[in-house]
Order: sequence, then C-alpha cells, then structure tokens
Amino acid sequence: MPAALRWMSDLLPTNPIVLRLVAGAGRRRRDLLVRGATLGLLMLLVVFALLGEGGTLKDMAQRGAGAFTLISYAQVAAICLLTPLFMAGAIAQESNPRTWEVLLTTPLSSAQIVLGNLMGRLFFAIALLVATLPLCLVTRIFGGVRGSGIFASFTVSLCTALLLGSVAVMLSVMRSAGKRGVFAFYAATVLALFATWGADVAMREPVSVGSDAVHTTWITPLNPFLALRSQLDSNAYQPWEFSAGEAGWLRRQWLGNPLGVMSVGSLVASAVLLGLATLRVRLVGSRAEASTGIMARLLRRVNKVGERAPRRVWHNPVAWREASLRLSTPAARAARWGLFIVGVLAAVLTLVAHRTGAMGTVSARLVLVALVSSEAVLALLVAISASATSVSREREDGSLDILLTTPIQPGPYLAGKLRGLIVVLWPAIATPSITLMLAAMYVLAGGFGAASVMLSRPIGTAMLDVPMVLPAAAFAFLPCFAGFMAFTVMVGLQWSVGSRGVIGSTVGALGVVVGVIAVLGLCGAASMPEVPILGPIVACLSPVNLARAAVSPETALPASLVDPSTMRAGFIVGSLLATIGYSVLTWAMLAAIRRSFMMTVRRLSGLK
Repeated sequence: MPAALRWMSDLLPTNPIVLRLVAGAGRRRRDLLVRGATLGLLMLLVVFALLGEGGTLKDMAQRGAGAFTLISYAQVAAICLLTPLFMAGAIAQESNPRTWEVLLTTPLSSAQIVLGNLMGRLFFAIALLVATLPLCLVTRIFGGVRGSGIFASFTVSLCTALLLGSVAVMLSVMRSAGKRGVFAFYAATVLALFATWGADVAMREPVSVGSDAVHTTWITPLNPFLALRSQLDSNAYQPWEFSAGEAGWLRRQWLGNPLGVMSVGSLVASAVLLGLATLRVRLVGSRAEASTGIMARLLRRVNKVGERAPRRVWHNPVAWREASLRLSTPAARAARWGLFIVGVLAAVLTLVAHRTGAMGTVSARLVLVALVSSEAVLALLVAISASATSVSREREDGSLDILLTTPIQPGPYLAGKLRGLIVVLWPAIATPSITLMLAAMYVLAGGFGAASVMLSRPIGTAMLDVPMVLPAAAFAFLPCFAGFMAFTVMVGLQWSVGSRGVIGSTVGALGVVVGVIAVLGLCGAASMPEVPILGPIVACLSPVNLARAAVSPETALPASLVDPSTMRAGFIVGSLLATIGYSVLTWAMLAAIRRSFMMTVRRLSGLK
C-alpha cells in the first residue's frame, strides 16, 4: 500500500483507538439498549403519525409528510441528546490523566489520538442515523416527502453530531471538564439551542404585510432545528431571495441558504477545534497543565486561621455538607444566582418591550416560551447532574467509606442528601416559575395600559380572546414543578446509590426522567384538548404540558377555555393532586432506597 494511503487509513479506518472503542463499546449492553430504545421510539412516532382518517392519496401524502417532519426533528433532538452521552467517555477521560500518558507513549501521532477518540465514539451516533434511514424511506412511499428533504435531515444531523463531538474532544484535551462536565456539556447545548431560537423569534420579519409566513434570520444557520425548518417548512419559514447584485455574497448565502451555511460552518468549526486539540494533546499530563490558573487563584476562598468565622452545622450534617459542598466556591454561588438574576431580568425586559410597543404580543409570547423552556430544561439537567453524582462521586473518591464508619444511619443520610440538594436547586426551580408569574401578573394588570395582552383565536366555531399567558396555569406551575423536581432528585439519588460510577448513574437517571416526561407529555397532550373538566388536572401532572397550557392555552386546552371558572378550579385541584402525588412518590422512593441501602453499598464496595 502506498505511504499516503496507509497514512490516511491509519487516521480513521484502521486507527487502533477507533478499532478498540468500536469493538469494546459495541459489546456493552447499555449502549445497545440506548440505541434500541431510541430507534424504537422513532418507530412508534412514525406509526402514530401515519394513523388517521381518510384514505385518499392526498390524505396519505399529508400524513407521510407530517410523519417525516416529526421523525426529522426527533432525529436531530436524539443527536443533541445522545452525542454527549456517546462522547461522555472522552470528556471524563481527562479525570484520569494516566490514560493520556499511556497514549502519549505509544507510536500514535497526535492526529491519530484526537481523531480516534472522536470517530471511535461518534461511530455509534452515525450508526443510529443510518438505522433511521429505512423509516424515512417508508414515509416517502405515502408521498409528500422529497428526496431533498431526506438529504437535508441527514445533513443537519451529521453536522450537529460532528460539531458536538469535536467540542467534547476539545474539552477532553484541554482537561477543563471532567466527569461533571458531561452535564455541563448538556446544559450548554440546551442553552445554545433555546437562546438562538429565542433570538430568531425576536428578529423575524413577515414576508409581506398581514402574512403569517416569515423570513429566515441571521440566527437561522446557528440552530440545527431552524436550519432544518427552512428546508422542511419553507412556505412558512422562507429563506430570502435576492436578485443579482441586490446584496453581498455573505448576505445572499447566510439568509438565502441557511442549510449550506450551517453545514459549512459546522465543518469549519469542527476542523478548527480538532486542529487545536491536535496541537495541544501533547501538553496533556505535563506539569504545566497542573498549574493553577489565574482565575482559580483569584476565586480561591480564604481559609486561613482567624480570617473566617466558624460555620454553624445544621441539625442534619449530611444536608449541611451537601449544600456547602455544592456552594463551596464563589464561582458556584455566582452561577447559582447569576442564572436566576438573568432569567428574571430577561422576563422583565420582555414585558417592558411589550409595554413600550417594541415587541408584539405574539413575539412576546414566543420569547416567554423560549425563556421558560430553557430555564425548566436547565433546572432538570442541573437536578439530574447534582443528584446522580451525589453518592456515586463519594463512592469513587472513597469518602463514602468514611461516612459509613460514623453513627449516621441510612435514613438521615438519604434525607440529608435530598434536603441539601433541594436547598441548592431552589433558585433553578424558582426561575421559570417567577417568569410565568410575572407574565401572569402583567396580563392581570391589563399590560399597564399597553397594547392588548389578548389574542383572538378560533375555538371551535367561535372566536375567543385568549390571554398572552394563562394566569391560572402560570400560578399552578410553581408547586407542580417543585414536586416534579423533588421526584427528579429522588430518581437521581436512586441511580447514584445503585451505580458504580458517575457516568453510569447520570445516564440512567437521565433516561428515566426523559422517559417519564415523554410518557406524561404524550398522554397529556392527547387528552387535554378534548376533556374540558379534567384537562387542567391532567396538565398539572407534567411540567411540559403545564407550561404549554400557560403560554398556548388555545392549542393545549381549547375545550376548557369556554368555562373559565371550571378551568381555574381544575388547575387548583390539579396542582394540589400533583404536588401531593409527587411528594408521596418521593418519600416512598426514599423509604425503598433506605431499606436496601446497606446491602447495595456493600455489594458495590471497593468498585470504582
């Protein structure tokens, strides 16, 4: 074989790291279950989307197009969710620098190490995409699906997976993430998606006066969902069309071809990140890397004798330790309160913009949707990350063995964990709740004399005035979301107690919470619009459905809007049932974990 071909082959196809990762991880039951469950969920979505009345060719084409659109968005969402999971090993690998030191002593080049870590783990995400190709082809049989749409869907998914994988490898090489960085990676991805979507909503311009269709914006290529929508729903979300010489080359490409810009931009960004990682990989493990940075020295807490007052420990020392450990640095406290202040300030600025007329009612509602969605998802991710690593982290560093030698019993230990985590998480719980309550009070005050806070929407055969935010649902969100967050923390603790390491516990907890949200969301979304009395009660069981009922009641609860008094009573009853139900479920799980705690800990003792 020529030297050039051998060099190219050693970079990817016959790269030893790629072969080791594919052969090793391919035998893991966890990865098989993740891929199988994702593919099975996509198959169910296609089946339900194709069901419907009417057997004409037009009806079948519409159902086929709808099923393909649904599976395309779900495919991109699965890539955003699963790529950090498949790359978790690369991110967490920096916590054990000896692994890197062994790699650096081998004949492998820097490019082989970086590309091997990327493609070895990204192989499973690409394999999952290939497995979904038959589903897309099935929808084309019904008509209404173009080949260019399938190409666009797979292009967006592949570019997104490559970019996320490159970021993960760069974090691994820079040794700035660690095992906790997996969920920091998740949080940054979610925030970027919602932030770009909210900015795009604020910048949209209608195609013509009175038209519901809007043009793409400068933000469209920065969000994979928006770039995909510009291809699948080009009638409502139209790329700009410029005549010759009307605009510059960059403007024509950026606004007229968002998919192409997103693809090229992802490839260029990935190449830059991988190039920097290749140049930096030889510094891993050196003593220069272990030196303390300037910011770390500036944020280091003063801990000298006589310069800090003694702390008062709570009645439950485990709860105090958990809360103090999570807030032990100024950076942690700044992040905790910074997100809260930024979220509330963003809600206030949105309402002020609507009051002054700078933002319309529809745009203000869409911005509130982006704010509440991003804040709630971020709160759930932080809750899963904190709870799922609470016990497994102590098992890995050996501090759990020391705690078990003290007189503390499993009950106070687990209750302290739960209380400490809730104390740390309450600003994250309050942020989306306060955002909705501020909007609800703004609606109740009539916008303080601003333009109408009501929207005229068709409900059945009549036109009804629907508020920008439904106050009853907004005020019911806080107790329901708090109860669901307590349940989420308990799920994370359960997996943390029964898992060997941090990665396994976080992946398991994430899968359970996402499954519960999906089941409650799908079941609630199917029953809420048709049941006028039980609709609000069902909505309170899921934070997703409740947030949807608050910001879009005409689609979530059309039958309940006819009788406002009954609807308000339903939200009161539903919030009470949801809060009590999640509280009882949380304490029942706590009792079950307490009974099996000692046996589980002994079974996993000594395992890293």
